[in-house]
Amino acid sequence: MTTEGYKRKLTAILSADVKGYSRLMGEDEEATLRTLTAYRNAMSDLVQQYRGRVVDALADRLLAEFTSVVDAVNCTVEIQRDLAERNADLPHERKMEFRIGVNLGDVIEEDKRIYGDGVNIAARVESLAEPGGICISGTVYDSIQQRLGLEYEYLGEQEVKNIVQPVRVYKILIEPESIQEKDDAPLKSLVNLEIPDKPSIAVLPFTNMSGDPEQEYFSDGITEEIITALSKVPHIFVIARNSTFTYKGKPVRVQQVGKELGVRYVLEGSVRKAGDRVRITAQLIDTKTGHHLWADRYDRDLEDIFALQDEISMKILTELRVNLIEGEGARMYGTSTTNLEAYLKVMKGVEHVWRWNKNDNAIGRQLYKEAIALDPEYAGAYELLAMTYRHDAVNRWTTSPENSYERALELARKALSLDESHVRGSYVLTIIYSDLGQLEKALTEGKRLVTLEPNNADNNIYFADVLSRADRHEEAIELIGKAIRLNPVVPGWYAQYIFRVYRRVGRTEEAISIIKKLADLNPAEIDADPHIWLGFAYRITGNYKEAIAKFRKGLRMNPDWLSGHIGLTVTYSQAGLDDEARAEAAEVLRIDPRFSVERQYKMLPHKNETDKELVIDALRKAGLK
Repeated sequence: MTTEGYKRKLTAILSADVKGYSRLMGEDEEATLRTLTAYRNAMSDLVQQYRGRVVDALADRLLAEFTSVVDAVNCTVEIQRDLAERNADLPHERKMEFRIGVNLGDVIEEDKRIYGDGVNIAARVESLAEPGGICISGTVYDSIQQRLGLEYEYLGEQEVKNIVQPVRVYKILIEPESIQEKDDAPLKSLVNLEIPDKPSIAVLPFTNMSGDPEQEYFSDGITEEIITALSKVPHIFVIARNSTFTYKGKPVRVQQVGKELGVRYVLEGSVRKAGDRVRITAQLIDTKTGHHLWADRYDRDLEDIFALQDEISMKILTELRVNLIEGEGARMYGTSTTNLEAYLKVMKGVEHVWRWNKNDNAIGRQLYKEAIALDPEYAGAYELLAMTYRHDAVNRWTTSPENSYERALELARKALSLDESHVRGSYVLTIIYSDLGQLEKALTEGKRLVTLEPNNADNNIYFADVLSRADRHEEAIELIGKAIRLNPVVPGWYAQYIFRVYRRVGRTEEAISIIKKLADLNPAEIDADPHIWLGFAYRITGNYKEAIAKFRKGLRMNPDWLSGHIGLTVTYSQAGLDDEARAEAAEVLRIDPRFSVERQYKMLPHKNETDKELVIDALRKAGLK
């Protein structure tokens, strides 16, 4: 078969077949066909709900493709859950169990059919799945391992028929405790949610309709900027990005979203980018009645994207009878630039930096620098560039944290000099001044943050930490409560701020209680933060066994987390496990060969000198200098 003239594309392929189909047909053809037809129809409906396309559905097989690998995997889990419920009503010998395989690979498309190794590998991976189970290829695993709340079992490299190279295969563990919540089960939250007494809204991730997974950053960026614009308005309650993005790639009912996030209104929409044109659809829905308050479609040139984001935000606020603060538009990272290419580089950079590792941090930095080269007055790019240097300093990804902090401060000030209304510059300054112990400056910038963006959950949590460091503990705890309400599906990184604030007032047990709930929302396979901070909290209470377990759980997810290894070293040492302490000390030096006990002493957040000395003694006992 010649491929000349055919369309090639990268796609996620779902391959499914029935285990024991011949036996079922041999025993009762009519009953088997009735069940098979019902099951295939149910699977096809779910494929469509998850924005996929059924390519083939003959006899006992089904083949589908998805532009998003996240959609593909979420769909397979939902299919197996649905079929398991259907099989529960059948006698054991009549149960119809499908095996499913998912691969991400290159295919050739002809007359809406797909061919090639991408399809063949999906079928081979499917053959390794158990009845009622799911197996995925290594390319799929690499794309989703940190994005979905699933557990996996590595099955090794498998030699499969007609494929030259061995294929890495993973089994998805879909026991009840590890699969995602059903759509009709509320998302877990740390708080009991009531509808606020002012207009409240959740902006769901706009769906990427471009057919190109690489354009996800573009649709996500539009969503985030609309959230940011709305969050600046004092008289409106806006759910934070972290919570709304838990719905990404899932079919949702707006009434359920309203219950789960505690809001009256939901905005949802889609983005289709093709060449220099973009089409955005958006609809505003009342979650109480399910009625559409407003829906519209926009076809524009890409150069008009910022004005279009403003227009959508203004339309929402008009419908909700809220006046937008004069001069504010739906731009966070797009502030102060009209250069679309620069903006797109920034959004790609954000996608890398959020992966929280040294290599991606460097890639993001380079993209931000390229954006600045395209638009030297792009304030948002300077702010984001500043944060990459702060990340280097705090994670010891540099040989000179002091120089990195200085560079970060310089860039944040540059952002503010270019645009005084650019609140993100104050966000960077707040964090860095707090890191450096310059509390008066941190308080000034933090106050500016929450004044300009009162509904930004992250700003509230950052400022809470600064207030607590300044002994304004009750104000800090109040702001933590506000942040959690604004961001009900609490992200794992909030754990460090909850721990610090409650620790400073001696309420460590209360912190443990809150962070344990947070850890349930963010299992270690997704986010190491709450588990690491539980380790610190348990160590302080003297529960070394639990502390060690939590540190080790978090470090399995993030093995290069310096603070986690330092905490585990101290815990082993204080527990009298000297050999283990020395082994962890070696890990500390692996990550930071220039580690200094003296420098660590200066960085410790403890106010009590006795507490500091206990930590330093434990580090020295483990062999660190």
